[in-house]
Amino acid sequence: MALTMRAAAAAAVGTTRGLRRLFSTGFVPPMNSPVPNPRQEAEPSNNLFVSGLNKRTTSEGLHKAFAAFGEVVQARVVTDRVSGFSKGFGFVRYATLEDAAKGKQGMDGQFLDGWVIFAEYARPRTPTPPPENNSTQYGRY
Repeated sequence: MALTMRAAAAAAVGTTRGLRRLFSTGFVPPMNSPVPNPRQEAEPSNNLFVSGLNKRTTSEGLHKAFAAFGEVVQARVVTDRVSGFSKGFGFVRYATLEDAAKGKQGMDGQFLDGWVIFAEYARPRTPTPPPENNSTQYGRY
């Protein structure tokens, strides 16, 4: 059995594609297909979304780090309700659009509390419709 596997591998090596052909699934990706961009960059705004934060990062630490690039109005680290630790992301609001652009450029890909963070313009919140509760099992109707 091992001898036939070696013979098959040796025969495959002699071909133009070598072992790739032996172990290939047959899928060949199209050469000129555009790569889809699932998330497009948000419009510039005063509010920045910061991801990649350390669990120990505080709002004060986030404020201090981003204050070097302009006047920070508010910096907030989103925390877990139970543990109180950071969920790994937060928001920084600048006074002007120019300060926000400087903060995004200056802090994107930098280290904060030992972790690499990413800064981008925050997307506006999409309104969530109220839940439809048509059930009368527990209602008054």
